[in-house]
Amino acid sequence: MVTLPGPRPSARGKAPALGPGFRLYLSGESAGLVGTSVQLVALPTLAVLELDATAGQAALLASLAHLPTFLLALPAGGIVDRCTKRALLVGTDLAGAAVVAVVPVAALAGVLSMPVLYGVALVLGAVSVLHQAAAIAIVPQLVEPALLHRANAKVGAAFGAADTAGTYLGTLVVAVVGAAKAFWLDALSYLVSAWCAARIPEPGRPVRAEGRPRRRFTGEIWEGLAYTARTPLVRDLVLALTLTGVGVGVTGALFAYYLLTTLEAGPTGLGVVMGVSGVGALAGALVAPRIVARFGPGPTLLAGFATCPVAGVPLLIAGPGPVWLAVLAATGGLQLAAAAVAGTTQRSVRQQICPPGLQARAQQTSTWLVSGSKPFAALAGGAVATTYGARTALVVGTVVLVLPVAVLWRSPVSRLTAMPVPAQPSGDSALVGRDRPPADAAGADPHP
Repeated sequence: MVTLPGPRPSARGKAPALGPGFRLYLSGESAGLVGTSVQLVALPTLAVLELDATAGQAALLASLAHLPTFLLALPAGGIVDRCTKRALLVGTDLAGAAVVAVVPVAALAGVLSMPVLYGVALVLGAVSVLHQAAAIAIVPQLVEPALLHRANAKVGAAFGAADTAGTYLGTLVVAVVGAAKAFWLDALSYLVSAWCAARIPEPGRPVRAEGRPRRRFTGEIWEGLAYTARTPLVRDLVLALTLTGVGVGVTGALFAYYLLTTLEAGPTGLGVVMGVSGVGALAGALVAPRIVARFGPGPTLLAGFATCPVAGVPLLIAGPGPVWLAVLAATGGLQLAAAAVAGTTQRSVRQQICPPGLQARAQQTSTWLVSGSKPFAALAGGAVATTYGARTALVVGTVVLVLPVAVLWRSPVSRLTAMPVPAQPSGDSALVGRDRPPADAAGADPHP
């Protein structure tokens, strides 16, 4: 396997900066994630403790939040590959601000109910699908190919820090002003994100290589599916991620409910556990490039996926009390650290080998399979929890998380010793951005 050339050092021996556009992107997305993390504390508190949601209702709420991914992820990839990504980021941020503001307005009017939360989750999920597709696909346009893994690691680190800050901030805001009013902070974070995105230098509308007619929209979606199916490394990674999505869909739908009810953690305990987990994600993203440099992407991915089910076992045997909360916080941090290392690595591998004109569609094919499986997994977890109890459902989800390890163990992915070379644009799918040459010495353009 040919390795990537490293970033060219500056005159002072420092690695080149990632650029002002990337910094604006990172600031905006981090601000948005702070608000989302506030929401992740406020929403289950509002549903379970104030609206008395059952386990089935909690699972349905989680399912509706993920359902738009299954319905819209593939069209979103085609839209993003056709449109300017900056405009999509700004538009979806403004729409997100309007949607989350419905919760505090409904509470003020005295009409807040579980159906209102269902509607907000569904519409916000649809907005998020398009936003995330653009946010992931714009990264290779903002940095040089040799800096892509470093950029993805910085994204993961910034998101881990924002997640932790937002979780603790959300815990405080919920305690002081209540869960419904905390959604105003989420709306504000969307506006800050939109302001940052609007100032990103426009990478340019994708332009099809001269002489190549545009395919029909359904044909372009099919092209992304076919690329994923016929590319061995991508196919195995996406299969492993899809199985992970099923396991996470089951456990994630019931995690907050289980802590708030069976383990009697309260919103403060929930916030503490989620906040420490965010610290783990930050640490994992920071060390990911060094781990990959030392052990290679294959062993790193295998170890990262294997750590996730192991770190989930303490939740299955935990009981009420501060000691168990401390254990769950620590193992949650370990789990998200492993997920961050594996996540930044697998994304960088896929982005490096993907042709530039297929970036968004290939990513959205993965998103469709991975996150699109979560609504059905959440519903299945809710059904198991209703019939056999939440703990049994969590056991099922944790067992499913072992399956991706078996997939990668038998795959060539586990034997990758270096990052692959960026793909050269070829075939009808080749698109050339105005801001980047079609190819250079390091190759052409190569983020749930």
